[in-house]
Amino acid sequence: MKKLYTFDLTERALAGMFHELLLQEGIECLLRNEQLFSGLGEIPFVECYPELWVVDAEMFPRAQSLLRQYMADAPEKLPEWHCPGCGEQIEGHFNACWNCGCSPSDD
Repeated sequence: MKKLYTFDLTERALAGMFHELLLQEGIECLLRNEQLFSGLGEIPFVECYPELWVVDAEMFPRAQSLLRQYMADAPEKLPEWHCPGCGEQIEGHFNACWNCGCSPSDD
């Protein structure tokens, strides 16, 4: 068994999705630590990161290739923007301010 990838705590959904993708491709794998985020504060945070492990070492190169392909095809993260109405910093994928409802083009 070989570790393929360690996801950070914000990538828990991605970890589960990629785990399912590998299973659909016939690659036996395990997702470890996927529920340990609830132990934050009790155990070191780096021990809570979800890890994806490939069971059969012969399938590891194929799993690496799939992961690389997926990461290359993933959309780029949009830059954060400041709301022209209230000055709040907003994540790039939002098109309206959560605080006042302004959009980036409401200058």
